[in-house]
Amino acid sequence: MTGLTHLERLARLGRRRRGARADDGEGRHDRAQDGGADERHGAAAPGDRSGGGARDRPGGEGPEASAEGTPAAAGATVAGGPWAFGRRSWWAVLRRTAGEFRQDELTDRAAALTYYAVLSLFPALLVLVSLLGLAGHAATEHIVATLRRFAPASAGRTITDAVHRLQADASLGSALAVVGLLGALWSASGYVGAFIRTANAVWGIPEGRPLLRVLLVRLSVTVALVLLACVNALIVVFTGGIAKRAGSALGVGDTALTAWSVAKWPVLVVLVAAMISLLYWASPNVKARGLRWVAPGSCLALVIWMAASAGFGVYVANFSSYNRTYGTLAGVIVFLVWVWIGNLALLLGLEFDSELARERTLTGKGKARRARYAEPRDTRKWSRRDRHRAAE
Repeated sequence: MTGLTHLERLARLGRRRRGARADDGEGRHDRAQDGGADERHGAAAPGDRSGGGARDRPGGEGPEASAEGTPAAAGATVAGGPWAFGRRSWWAVLRRTAGEFRQDELTDRAAALTYYAVLSLFPALLVLVSLLGLAGHAATEHIVATLRRFAPASAGRTITDAVHRLQADASLGSALAVVGLLGALWSASGYVGAFIRTANAVWGIPEGRPLLRVLLVRLSVTVALVLLACVNALIVVFTGGIAKRAGSALGVGDTALTAWSVAKWPVLVVLVAAMISLLYWASPNVKARGLRWVAPGSCLALVIWMAASAGFGVYVANFSSYNRTYGTLAGVIVFLVWVWIGNLALLLGLEFDSELARERTLTGKGKARRARYAEPRDTRKWSRRDRHRAAE
């Protein structure tokens, strides 16, 4: 018993010593943590004054936070335009564009625009042919020949036949003809009106402008588009024999004429992109955006439209069965499909621009996809329901 008691005492003494060492170690560890925390807090204070507290920034994820992760970075992106976006932002814009293209049912909206385009095309051609008639019959024929080179064969024939019929009837020699041209201009503005409604749907903003203002925008954009189309047509006409005669009259040599024959195509591309940009800028009930926020979608739409037109032309010429299926209506069907493809390209570019605006205003990851990313131009005609939705 005495031996066991002595062993028990030794065991108890050992446990006490080990416990004391453990307590002392924990105390040193706690003191070290407290000291380190004090040092970190002391070092963080200057950073707080200089904005260096990355963890406290809303949406921030440390020093590696992306441009869409902090308001300050988002502001820098706005200052630099869309070209200041990083690669991840561009990929995000492209992914959202594809998703919203399906969600907004833009293929159906393009079909509706095709309907209005057909109703507006021939009045617009009447105005265009009447204005170009001042340059002579040969000028119009040259424009038609150029158009047939770019459009699918069946669509080109449809437009050519329409222009020839309009040439036979068009005249600027009477007041009645002027009234007819004004009526044709109003009819041609129907497409712009439809595009205004579609643009508001794409941007997710209700129309708030008064009716008279919308009509003024509709007519103004139509007149501007017709004038730009006339400039494009004159550029196409100013080639070949006409260019040589004009060069001789101005004393311009053959070198300048050769340079113009090459340079006119980039000029045409820029003017067509300007026409698309005008549609994108003026149509939606969205506060004015700079050209740098409209141009990317315009360029994308133009590139897609040209590539799709070329591909569709190859398909119609080599692989399609439109003639066997539709017979004499094949040309009309091909023309309608071609116009539909063009409207698809326009709406895709418009959707791309709206997603660029969304990317510009994102201030943090995980933000709601319905975040307010565009301000309306006018809200006077908004209903109570529209105002309630905007306030959410």
